[in-house]
Amino acid sequence: MQKKMDQYFKITQRGSTVPQELIAGSTIFFAMVYSVIVIPGMLAEVGFNHGAAFISTCLVAAFGSLLMGLWANLPMAIGSAISLTAFTAFSMVQGQGVSIPVALGAVFLMGVIFTSITVLGVRQWIVNNLPAGIGHGTGVGIGLFLLLIAANAVGLVVKNPHAGLPVVLGEFTSMPVLLSVIGLAAILGLEKRGIHGGVLLVIILISVWGFIFDPNIYYQGVFASPKLTELSTIGSMDVMGALTPLVLPSVLALVLTSVFDATATIRAVAGQADLLDDEGRIENGNKALSSDSVSSVFAGVVGGTPAAVYIESAAGTVAGGRTGLTATVVGLCFLCMIFLAPLAGLVPSYAAAPALMYVGLLMMGNIAKMDFDDKVDAMSGLTCAVFIVLTGNIVTGIMLGFATLVIGRVVAGEFEKLNIGIIITSVVLVGFYLGGWDI
Repeated sequence: MQKKMDQYFKITQRGSTVPQELIAGSTIFFAMVYSVIVIPGMLAEVGFNHGAAFISTCLVAAFGSLLMGLWANLPMAIGSAISLTAFTAFSMVQGQGVSIPVALGAVFLMGVIFTSITVLGVRQWIVNNLPAGIGHGTGVGIGLFLLLIAANAVGLVVKNPHAGLPVVLGEFTSMPVLLSVIGLAAILGLEKRGIHGGVLLVIILISVWGFIFDPNIYYQGVFASPKLTELSTIGSMDVMGALTPLVLPSVLALVLTSVFDATATIRAVAGQADLLDDEGRIENGNKALSSDSVSSVFAGVVGGTPAAVYIESAAGTVAGGRTGLTATVVGLCFLCMIFLAPLAGLVPSYAAAPALMYVGLLMMGNIAKMDFDDKVDAMSGLTCAVFIVLTGNIVTGIMLGFATLVIGRVVAGEFEKLNIGIIITSVVLVGFYLGGWDI
């Protein structure tokens, strides 16, 4: 059995082991299990059945991660994207008054268009034409973004209530902040010792600490069978309703955002796992890119929100995940979570925060790969990185990076370093923002 598994996933060939893959998969699951709390909560605010949203969130993560693992054989987990969920819930349903079935139809339609673009090779074309500086800058920016998200989630940095800088130091003496800082330091020490699974160990230990000492974390049981009413959104999408002038612009905004956001994330995680070839291309790239787009189609069918590769997948590659077995473990865990809903709240945000901070620090190592002899390329990459975190939007950072690169090349007279791919991508991205369609 283990030999067949090794051959199918190419575990030995990629320098990994079955235990290492299992630990990596578990690490990713614990790092992104918060999604089954956050996403249903967001959707419930605008009228979704909370139980149905919980099940759809689990199903999307299970389907997408299993597809990525068993088909693409890559250590990346897929789930409902929080940013796109927020757009679907608060912009479409609450803001525009779009009904829930029509919103789900829009998700399905977005997935179909997204898949078509992937099959036609447009996404691979974008990856192939991604300048080196912006490619590395995206990794740095996502790393910084992860640090900010994790630090804000536990209150280490909070929104500044006064004029001045947007964030300030939070309540440093609070238990979540102290545990997050101690957890990050512990991960650094364990990884320095070469202990694989150190990230997962810290997540588990802090979760146990929280269960014992945090009054907000309490046992609510283990099993919970889904109720019939919680399956009501499956197959309830209204695709024809989404093909209206009111909804179509939102569909296209979802598509274009996903094309650049999800594609950049996949490349960043693949780079973290050393799964890029000498030309910077992702191993099994077409399958990887197809997995998340097909998952969005599935999301519309089961009443979920647009899917994407989770950047938390990098926590698994840090733990040694190199094959699809890692993603398969994540998918199976989310499948089980449908029947283990009461356990979802036992992993507090401050347990996963140290792992995300650590991954963010590692991803910032991409800055060492930048060629500072080519200042236009390097600085466009840094522009991309900085504005990803300042705007909280990966696509915005990429757009500004491309615009900086093209204008910089023109002013420097380096026309020969531009190609049609870079120019077209820049025009599309800038046009997207000038048109006011950005999310």
